[in-house]
Amino acid sequence: MASVANPPLLRLVARGDREIVMTREFDAPRQLVFDAWTKPELVERWFGRLEGWTTKAEVDLRVGGTYRFTMQDAKGTKIVLRGEYREIERPSRFVTAEAFEGFSETGWRPEDATVTTTVFTERDGRTTWTATSR
Repeated sequence: MASVANPPLLRLVARGDREIVMTREFDAPRQLVFDAWTKPELVERWFGRLEGWTTKAEVDLRVGGTYRFTMQDAKGTKIVLRGEYREIERPSRFVTAEAFEGFSETGWRPEDATVTTTVFTERDGRTTWTATSR
């Protein structure tokens, strides 16, 4: 059980059977947290960083632009998350459609995508990241 002094890092809440809300607070300004999600050199420092794994990030941050995060372990196993930016309001929010590659014989298809709205809210120098996936 988490206490006020030691809250959980990530909070997950299911809303019905088709929506998940993820929330985490960072001791950093909103612009920095936004950049951590949208600048490849920053994404590569934290996304999918399990022991022995590396991440390669490609980001085209514009409406209609795409991103692709390739995570690879020491044996060469790859997991690829790719998506498209549908809305961008720097540094407060973005909306994406994303899916993992390789779960369909036909490859990535737009109809397989999850739509996620990501919001960055700053208060007193701390940022709350909220991602709602449908």
